[in-house]
Amino acid sequence: MGLGQGRTQELAVQEDYGSERKLIGAILIEMGVLDEATLQQGLEQQREKGVPIGQILIEMGVISEEDLLSALATQHDMPPVDLRNVQIAPEVIQMVSVSMAQMYQIVPIEFDGGELRVAMADPRNVNALDDLRFILNCNISGAVASPQQIKDAIDHYYGDQTESMKDLLDEMSPDELSQFEGKQDSGASARDIENMANAAPVVKFLNLVLLTAIKDQASDIHFEPFENEFRIRYRIDGTLLEITPPPRQLALALVSRIKVMANMDIAERRIPQDNRIELVVGGNKIDLRVSTLPTVFGESTVMRVLDRSVVALDLERLGMREEELEFFKGAVDQPNGIVLVTGPTGSGKTTTLYSVLNEANQPDIKIITTEDPVEYDLDGIVQVPIREDIGVTYAACLRSILRQDPDKILVGEIRDLETAEIAIEASLTGHLVFSTLHTNDAPSTITRMLDMGIEPFLVSATLHSVVAQRLVRVICSKCKTTYAPTEEQLMEINLRTDDVGDRTFYYGNRCENCNKTGFRGRCAIFEIMKIDPKMRELIMGRKSTEVLRAEAQSSGMRTLRESGILKVFDGQTTIEEVVRETLSFD
Repeated sequence: MGLGQGRTQELAVQEDYGSERKLIGAILIEMGVLDEATLQQGLEQQREKGVPIGQILIEMGVISEEDLLSALATQHDMPPVDLRNVQIAPEVIQMVSVSMAQMYQIVPIEFDGGELRVAMADPRNVNALDDLRFILNCNISGAVASPQQIKDAIDHYYGDQTESMKDLLDEMSPDELSQFEGKQDSGASARDIENMANAAPVVKFLNLVLLTAIKDQASDIHFEPFENEFRIRYRIDGTLLEITPPPRQLALALVSRIKVMANMDIAERRIPQDNRIELVVGGNKIDLRVSTLPTVFGESTVMRVLDRSVVALDLERLGMREEELEFFKGAVDQPNGIVLVTGPTGSGKTTTLYSVLNEANQPDIKIITTEDPVEYDLDGIVQVPIREDIGVTYAACLRSILRQDPDKILVGEIRDLETAEIAIEASLTGHLVFSTLHTNDAPSTITRMLDMGIEPFLVSATLHSVVAQRLVRVICSKCKTTYAPTEEQLMEINLRTDDVGDRTFYYGNRCENCNKTGFRGRCAIFEIMKIDPKMRELIMGRKSTEVLRAEAQSSGMRTLRESGILKVFDGQTTIEEVVRETLSFD
């Protein structure tokens, strides 16, 4: 079974109330560090906050982390271990590679009588122990240590060690690879597939693929089977980068391994499947959304990587200009109306909206979202996932949400007239509604809404503002280099040499830090169209997109292209990047 089955979590979230094991609270009472009355107080707080009881009790100051560690060890019949007092032999450390230690959050501590004992932050993650048995071909037993001690021990014993996919592939012997020969999609039995998915080379290789993707902050991992090759690509900063491909005969085994980790049906290869894998890597919760699609040469698989640690859900950290930040903070404080964020898939709309909701998230405000899917868990906000297969659509959810007494609502996307009409109804009844649409720029959003069948007077009465956005890549700070742009390059963004003056331009000189791309990270550029009285009048008159755009610009709207040029002047991105991501309407 895969290391992602079940929710792998931090030390304080290991309680499993649904199992037959004794509950953590009962164990702590037996240990004499907690009484029943205090436990009930903790459980009451748990119901309010929705976080594990162990974490609550530590925050209350009634138990220590060591107390919880001992209770978890008792609950899972594993000994506790203090890694600060353990000296680990180098030959024991060498049994587990750095990538396995980081992926599973484990540290090998002793090898005796053919059995390897590993300290682990999550005693529930028995799948990690199973995987190690397959990989190392020896008996494995577990001990419980705190997450911080595990992290410190990995840093201490492994240091700056790295493991490349090329090295791992070179280590695979012909005998190891021969077990996958002749067992491709059409000729493999369910037993064959399960054995291949659990084979040591497959487990080690996929773990390294995932670990590398997370370290490089990839947003997606693509596994693509073709007739004579099996290609793996990462999407980093919006661009696909190919990595060292594994042998073609590993294709079925690797895809099956992913399906095992995601609790998918490994025997079903004729229809698309999707599910999720939850991991903790380096102390950070990682959510992987897995989608498989049958193709001519096997199943194409894409994993969307959602890593909360690299996403800044904070308006102050999105790279907005001062006036843009002021606008968003003002929009959050509106008592009612509709704020739309538009742009193509992958333009950062969800991150912007989550950041807005975080800004609005106060104890005296009720916020409800409906999303497809819920990408990040936000404390204090009620989030509802869309399930269209069982009739839980945006429109159906929105109707129910209005009966839940919210102050502010997020509708993941306005896809049809019915959803739009209910969003408008919500706005007219005193709610502030945030949502997204797929349009190229802010003015064309009005035309899109009217084309959906919404009456102009309703758009005019409820729409507060429209924000179009794009993501542009940021020049790598390690290889940032100055240059003088040519007249042709300046003309691409409608600038002349006189417009530039003494401004300095930069590009990335392609180093190891940025994977030879010249860019590291992305930032957003915005086009903010406020709906003022003149604009409302034009909407009522069903004026064209061109007329709306001209009015918005005359009222001070900065276009996406103009916003991008400011980022170039700031030295954050390049002319070519702005041209690639924006349209010019001149």
